[in-house]
Amino acid sequence: MWVEIICGLIVYRLFRCFFYSDDVLEVETSDANALFSVANRLEKLFGGMVYVGLRIPDADTGTRQNIDIVQVTKGEAVVISVKNLSGFLSVSADGSWVCEGGSKHKTERLPDPVVETKKQASILESYLEQRGVALPEGYFSCKVVLPNPKLRTIHSSYFSSEVITYDQLVQLKPEPKSIISGWIKGAFRGGKKEMQESIHQKLDFILTTAPIWDRLELKGNKYVLGEFLDFKGKQEDIIALKNIRRSKVSRMIIQKMSMFGFGPSTLQVLYSPRDYRSEGASASEWKEVTVRSGTEVLLQPQDSSKVCKFKLSSVVSLSLSA
Repeated sequence: MWVEIICGLIVYRLFRCFFYSDDVLEVETSDANALFSVANRLEKLFGGMVYVGLRIPDADTGTRQNIDIVQVTKGEAVVISVKNLSGFLSVSADGSWVCEGGSKHKTERLPDPVVETKKQASILESYLEQRGVALPEGYFSCKVVLPNPKLRTIHSSYFSSEVITYDQLVQLKPEPKSIISGWIKGAFRGGKKEMQESIHQKLDFILTTAPIWDRLELKGNKYVLGEFLDFKGKQEDIIALKNIRRSKVSRMIIQKMSMFGFGPSTLQVLYSPRDYRSEGASASEWKEVTVRSGTEVLLQPQDSSKVCKFKLSSVVSLSLSA
């Protein structure tokens, strides 16, 4: 019987090795997926520009402040923190949050996310001023979104109006373009402030070029935010990918796979040379290399000390911060 069990375990591990990536399975319900889901929904509902995974320099501490989402519409913007919590959530006497019975099967305590998000907005505003954009008073507002349907809030009235639960999120409805959404009026804005078009363009340029987390998009609409480290594989494949470095490349796309007889399958990798003078490379500027499908990309996820490996055959694209 033990021989059968051992053989079964070996077959299972081999099956996972060839057909699945452990790292892909781990990120199936990751915080990054929830973050992009929220960003996509808000963009569809209210339009404007949505910036995800920002790392804004904080002059006071000399570190970078992580900001989940910034949504900018005409004359207003909101800094959004996404908390992908599950279980039962309550507010303690000191204002901190306590989450019990979640996916991690332990009690989590969080400093008041609304206070933290307001701090992020202040740091972002200072950063914009340093880059030459002075915004009207009340231009920024803050929201904390709880997108997980498996979360239940205890004594919902204890939570501030800046907190948006899953039920509230799914009930939001888009408004005609000529009408500003009532949700934006009440939640996304701290008073109506018109902004000159030139200021809006400058703001878009700054947020587009601001530091962000590197972004790995996987098949199945999965995402990982973190820091790209390197590639791993056969020497000839590593040499072919040597030009894909953040100083030279802004984006990499896996185009297609081909099979040559009984040899290894290969992937066509397109990459866009970084050009600070334009908004992006044209189709004619994209370059192409061919590598084995077993080649891996090494990335250290946000808020993790672990280096993860992802097979390029499971990757859709990789975007690199400057």
